[in-house]
Amino acid sequence: MDLWLSLLLVWITCVLSVSMTPIIGQSKSTQTGGSAVVASGVGEGQRLLSRAKRGWVWNQMFVLEEFSGPDPILVGRLHTDKVENDTARYSLSGEGAGTIFAINEKTGDIHAMKRLDREEKAEYTLTAKVTNAITGQLLEPMTEFIIKVQDINDNAPKFTEGPYHAAVEEMSAVGTSVITVTATDADDPVYGNSAKLVYSILEGQPYFSVDPNSGKIALHGMDREMREDYQVVIQAKDMGGHMGGLSGTTTVSITLQDINDNPPKFSKSLYEFVIPEDLPLGKEGGKVKANDRDIGENAKSTYSIIEGDDQGVFEIITNATTQEGILQLRKPLDYESKRNYTLKVEATNIRSEPRSNGPFKDTATVKIVVEDSDEPPVFSKPMYLLEVDENAPINKIIGTVTARDPDATGSPIRYFIDRHTDLERQFNINVDNGRITLAKPLDRETDMWHNITVTATEVRNHSQISRAVVAIRVMDINDNAPEFATEYEAFLCENGKPGQVRKEDVIQTVSAVDKDDPIQGHYFDYRLVPEMLNNPNFTIKNNQDNSISVLAKHDTFRRQKQEMYFLPIIVTDNGNPPMSSTNTLTIRVCGCSKDGIVQSCNVEAYVLPIGLSMGALIAILACIILLLVIVVLFVTLRRHKNEPLIIKDDEDVRENIIRYDDEGGGEEDTEAFDIATLQNPDGINGYLPRKDIKPDLQFMPRAGQHSGPNGVDVDEFINVRLHEADNDPTAPPYDSIQIYGYEGRGSIAGSLSSLETASSDSDQNYDYLREWGPRFRRLGELYSVGESDRET
Repeated sequence: MDLWLSLLLVWITCVLSVSMTPIIGQSKSTQTGGSAVVASGVGEGQRLLSRAKRGWVWNQMFVLEEFSGPDPILVGRLHTDKVENDTARYSLSGEGAGTIFAINEKTGDIHAMKRLDREEKAEYTLTAKVTNAITGQLLEPMTEFIIKVQDINDNAPKFTEGPYHAAVEEMSAVGTSVITVTATDADDPVYGNSAKLVYSILEGQPYFSVDPNSGKIALHGMDREMREDYQVVIQAKDMGGHMGGLSGTTTVSITLQDINDNPPKFSKSLYEFVIPEDLPLGKEGGKVKANDRDIGENAKSTYSIIEGDDQGVFEIITNATTQEGILQLRKPLDYESKRNYTLKVEATNIRSEPRSNGPFKDTATVKIVVEDSDEPPVFSKPMYLLEVDENAPINKIIGTVTARDPDATGSPIRYFIDRHTDLERQFNINVDNGRITLAKPLDRETDMWHNITVTATEVRNHSQISRAVVAIRVMDINDNAPEFATEYEAFLCENGKPGQVRKEDVIQTVSAVDKDDPIQGHYFDYRLVPEMLNNPNFTIKNNQDNSISVLAKHDTFRRQKQEMYFLPIIVTDNGNPPMSSTNTLTIRVCGCSKDGIVQSCNVEAYVLPIGLSMGALIAILACIILLLVIVVLFVTLRRHKNEPLIIKDDEDVRENIIRYDDEGGGEEDTEAFDIATLQNPDGINGYLPRKDIKPDLQFMPRAGQHSGPNGVDVDEFINVRLHEADNDPTAPPYDSIQIYGYEGRGSIAGSLSSLETASSDSDQNYDYLREWGPRFRRLGELYSVGESDRET
């Protein structure tokens, strides 16, 4: 009903406007005779009484969209007064001519033949033509005119971007903009109110409001903890929101974002925990938790102890996953010292909110009761440092370690040495009082420190064990005599040549070492043995730095007279009591070059021929040794040269017996030789290569002779193989022996086996065969049986 009423109002308005305005546009061409008038929306039989200038006079034509009456709707009429007796003929061309718009060629009435939609096309441009029906001449010039489709409210508003999603912080000020939604209307925004939209909220009040003209959604202050998500339905209505207007809706999903507007809150104001006194450090002793209604970073808190822990026994850390406060020990608990604690714990938000007065906090009380546990013994010191002299006697008391049971029961303690730390068992300990004594002599020069581990165990509970390290330092005593730092050997030149050996020259500088380590340091005293104080050759001089210089008293040393001198020196330390030792310095008289360089230090070198140096002598000896080695190798190779193993044809086998000590492998030895050649001559086909060598060139065998099953000739077979071996270019220049298991077909000599002698008249006793082992036992039984049968 509203649609038809709107169409009727528009049509009446159009008709009235056309009637009151007969001339809307000016003509495009002018003629001398008559004038044409175009009437828009005028019924047939009506005429305009006003007269215009000669020519076509046009105005716009209008047609209502979506008109769907039973008859075509009249759009307008074309007319000219240049015609008489109805001889004018009207026609249209252009957009929609003949399809959408039709003209009565006699009257000039234009009708819309189809239902029009302004949103598809708002106007049509056509060309009008009027001709004489008889002559066909144009009565008026061809002229364009426009037919506009007049809009009606036939399109509802649409939200093209919906549905919408928006987020806004909770507790925002009233009127805070959340989001702006926009709807569009396809109707003509110029004509009427068909496209004038007004926005309103259908769902979402009283939490949100919308500006009716702009579509901006505003927030009324709300708390996320009360409700987090909202669905707001927005309506856009055309016709300015009046009755009869069309509308469209969209949904806006609004989420309130969290801010830190809630403090943490402990679930209980008092927590009570019972913690055993032997709880390890860093282990959990209890949990507390403060809940926060906020989410994310706003809900995170940190825990701290603000009262009741002056000695720093406890600490509380935050579990980042569960947001719990974990109570741990920083120091061991002692039931005997303190049995309960009262702590005040605080939970504080990590993130602060600018609109709040600082980070939110909450506190709770934690009461801790220490539970008594059977604790291991406690040493008076974690580490003991003891000292003992290296010459201390066996069973000397070195020191004492003490431990006690911290429990109220006060169990007795037993002490032991961990023998893994005293493998040589150099120390003992009294199990009752912890007194450590010496079990073996000590030597500081071997080991200066001994680190042992002492264990303390409760008598009533052997599982309670404690350990302490005992470091024993071996103190030094003067029990080692000083000695030369190295085995000195001095050299001096004979003949006293200028620039070489002069009187009072330093032959050697000697120093000493001492394994002892006195506190005041070492000081060594050097002196010659008494019998050498007045020797005419050498003397010593103290250098005041724990070393001496050996000096020569003259420069007339000769190797023929004496090649080597021994100078015994006594070295004494400054210990208490002082220790001394006698060390001998060896001095050699050597032949020197003109520059004083030692060349030889023995008598034999002195008698060498003039001009033959030591290097030349060594070279000659090396050559002689090399020649001897070559000769020995040559003789050895000659002796080990392989001799031919094949017996010559002219030699008698009975006089040339070759003995081999190799027994062989018996029947099981099938690897040494290929015995298949003569075992079955009937199966031989082709050439069998030699097994003793691997020829570089493969010898092409000739076809072998095939003997029949009953015609095997072994002699011929062997001769053929011998001929092939002699003519084989790849064979070595010597023959080899192969053992064949084929004995032939028979011999005129008969059998040489002793197995057939059982029927002889021999009185030999074969019992000894049984003593040769299991292999000959059966043979002995056979011969014994033969003897018994013969006697029978």
